[in-house]
Amino acid sequence: MTISPLVRFWNLIKPYKKPIRLIYYYAIISGVVNLSLPLGIQAIINYLQTGELTTSWIVLVAFVLTGIAISGKIQINQLRIVENIQQDIFAKSAFEFAYRIPKIKQINLDKVHAPELVNRFFDVLTIQKGLPKILIDFSMAAFQIVFGLVLLTFYSSYFIMLGISLILIIYLIFKITGPKGLETSIKESKYKYMLAHWLEEIASNTKTFKVLNKGNLHLNKTDDVNLHYLENREKHFKILIKQFVLFVGFKVWVAAGLLVLGGVLVFNQQMNIGQFVASEIIIIMIINSVEKITRIVETIYDVLTALDKIGHVTDLDLDEDNGVGELENSPNGVSIELNDLSFKYPNQENYVFENLSVKIKPKSKVWLKGNTGKGKSTLLNIIARIQTIENGHVLFNNRPSDYYSLESLHDQIGFISPNTGLFEGTIEENIMLNREIDPEQLKTVLDKLFLTDYISKLKKGINTKVDSRGRRMPKSTAQKIVLARYLVNNPSVLLLEDPLQFIDETEKKAIIDYIMDEQKSWTVIVVADYLYWADKANQIIKL
Repeated sequence: MTISPLVRFWNLIKPYKKPIRLIYYYAIISGVVNLSLPLGIQAIINYLQTGELTTSWIVLVAFVLTGIAISGKIQINQLRIVENIQQDIFAKSAFEFAYRIPKIKQINLDKVHAPELVNRFFDVLTIQKGLPKILIDFSMAAFQIVFGLVLLTFYSSYFIMLGISLILIIYLIFKITGPKGLETSIKESKYKYMLAHWLEEIASNTKTFKVLNKGNLHLNKTDDVNLHYLENREKHFKILIKQFVLFVGFKVWVAAGLLVLGGVLVFNQQMNIGQFVASEIIIIMIINSVEKITRIVETIYDVLTALDKIGHVTDLDLDEDNGVGELENSPNGVSIELNDLSFKYPNQENYVFENLSVKIKPKSKVWLKGNTGKGKSTLLNIIARIQTIENGHVLFNNRPSDYYSLESLHDQIGFISPNTGLFEGTIEENIMLNREIDPEQLKTVLDKLFLTDYISKLKKGINTKVDSRGRRMPKSTAQKIVLARYLVNNPSVLLLEDPLQFIDETEKKAIIDYIMDEQKSWTVIVVADYLYWADKANQIIKL
C-alpha cells in the first residue's frame, strides 16, 4: 500500500509530540506578545496626543521593548527544540538505513541498484533544513494571522466576516493548488535521482568513457535526463508562480479591505486615530505573515517530496525471520537436503530449475556444475536463505531452513558470490566484522591463504586501511581477504562461487586442498570452472 507524503510527515513528527507542542505553545505566546507592539503604539499615540511626557508613556515604551525581547527569547528556545529534533531524525535515519539495507528482501534488491538507492539518505538533510521553517516560521505566521484577525474584531465587528473570508481564501489556495504542486515536485525529484544515478554510472566506468568517447553517449544521456528534469522543474515552478500570484492577490485584497474598512470607521468616528494606526500595524503583520507562508510553501513541497523518496527505501519488505532454532557448529557437520525445489524470477515465465531434489551428507565437498543460466548462483542464494522460495524446501540437519533464526543460520554459513567484496575499512575490520574470533584460528587462516607474509610487510599490518572494493589492491589479495572473512569463524557450511578466480595456480591448488579437506567438518558447495575443485570433491551435482 502506497503511503501519501502527508501521512509520512505525520508519522515523522509523531514521536516528537511533546517538543512540538512546546514549540506551538511558544508560537502562541509569541503571537500574543507580538500584539503588544500595535497595542502599545496605540496607547503611546493616545498619550502623545495629550502633549505631555508622562511616566505612563515611559512604562508603555518599556512594555513594547520588553515584548520584543521576550519574542526574541522565545524564538531562541524554539530553535533549540527544533535543533534537537533535527539531530534525532538524522541519527535515527542513519541507523534505520544501516539496519534495513542488509535485511531488504533480495527480490527487491534485484530490481534496483542498491548503492543508487542509498542516495535517498541525502533527503534527510532536506528534511532537516525544512523542519525549522515548517515548525517555527509557518506556525508563528499562522498564529500571527489568526491572532491579528481576532484582535481586529475587537476594534469593530465588521472585521469578523472579513477575517473568516481571509482564512477561507488561504485554505482554498492550498486545497486547489497543493496536490498538483506536490505531484510536480515528486516528478522533478525522480529525474534528479535518475541524473545522479547516470553520473554515478559514468564515474564507475571512467575508462570506458575516457577511451570510447567519440559518440558522446555519456553527454547525450545526460542531456536527455537533464531535459526531463528541467521540464518537470518548470511545471513545478509554474505551480509555485500560480500560488504566489494568488497570494499577492490575497495580500492586495487584505490590504484594500482592511484599509478601506478602517478608514470608513475613522470617518464615522467609530475608531480613533490610535486604533487606526494600531490596526494598520496589525494589517502589516498579517501581510508579512502571508508573505512568510508563501516563501515556506516550496519548503513544504521539498520536505514532503524528501519523505516520499526516503520511502523508496523504508517501504521495501525485509527478510522474514520467524525461526527460533539454533544451527550449531558441530564436529559432525551439517547435512543439506533440497526437496522438490522449484524457482523462477518474477519477470520470467520459465523456471530456473523445477522439482529439484538433492541430498548432501554432513562434511560433503560438493562441486556444482551446469551450463550458464541453469541456476547455480540462484541455488546458492536459496540455500543461504538470501533468495526466498515459494515451492519446495531446504533442510539443514533434517529441519526446514526457516526453522532456524536467520542470525543463527547466517552465522554458520560462509557465502561468497562474485558481488562479495571489500568495504572501506581496515583489513582486520574486513575479516573480523566485530566478531569474536579465536586468534589462533585467525593466524591459521591467514597462513593457509598466504596472507601472513603480505600483511607483515604492510606498515600498519592488519590495521592497514583498504579502499572500497579493494580498488588499489591486487585482485588476488582482495579475494583472499574476502575468503578469510568466511573461514575464520569455522562455519558449518561454505557456499562458494568462483572464490579463487584471480589467484595464481600454485596458491589456488593449496587453498583448494585446505577447503576441500575431508577432515574438515564444514559442508562445501562450490561453483567454479577450475576443474581441480571437481578433482577434490566427493560429490558432483549437475543442474
